[in-house]
Amino acid sequence: MHLGALGNRNSDARRRAPPETIHDFHGFPRELYRLDYPAPGAPDVANRAAKLLNDAGFSAGIDAERGLDHGAWSPLLLAYPEADIPVVQLSVQPRRDARHHLAVGRALASLLAEDVLVLGSGAVTHNLREFGRYRAHDAAPDYVGEFDAWLERALLAGDEAALLDWESAPHAALNHPSPEHFLPLFAALGAAGAAPKARRLHDSISYGILSMAAYAFEPA
Repeated sequence: MHLGALGNRNSDARRRAPPETIHDFHGFPRELYRLDYPAPGAPDVANRAAKLLNDAGFSAGIDAERGLDHGAWSPLLLAYPEADIPVVQLSVQPRRDARHHLAVGRALASLLAEDVLVLGSGAVTHNLREFGRYRAHDAAPDYVGEFDAWLERALLAGDEAALLDWESAPHAALNHPSPEHFLPLFAALGAAGAAPKARRLHDSISYGILSMAAYAFEPA
């Protein structure tokens, strides 16, 4: 499950050397491949997360050599440019559904009380097959705007049933030809516990097809 990051700014215990910055994308400007995000690792958080997941019935392991892929370092580079928060990355499981990822998040909910940030990264809409049809600041086509609006309504209403049935939402398959950029939402939502309150933090469209909306989830 690709949660972007689990980090604890205040815990210096058992930090390790920065994980490698992985540039796992193709066909973008060369400058992107020169970016480095040298955040320290956090083995203590990794061990705690793995224990919570295993105790909840999941099969979780730790890969101490895995670097940070772009789903983790690209949002963290913008939010914490000094790379001063220890980071642990969790892998997304695109063959599992939204309910599975929600349960993963709920298994990690106690980390919030330990000053750990659970960040789900991805995109509200992410159909790169359409990339290039629009310019950087073009407005979203209807299929993007309608899915974006559906998600906002469902999150702000706390409609868990609708969210878990997200593939029935307007233009879901068109906006997400594969689910890995959307499923992290459910892990972050689950980490806030039962019936969390959602708050929209940001709203923008990039290149017509990418809704960059961001939400915070607060425990009830």
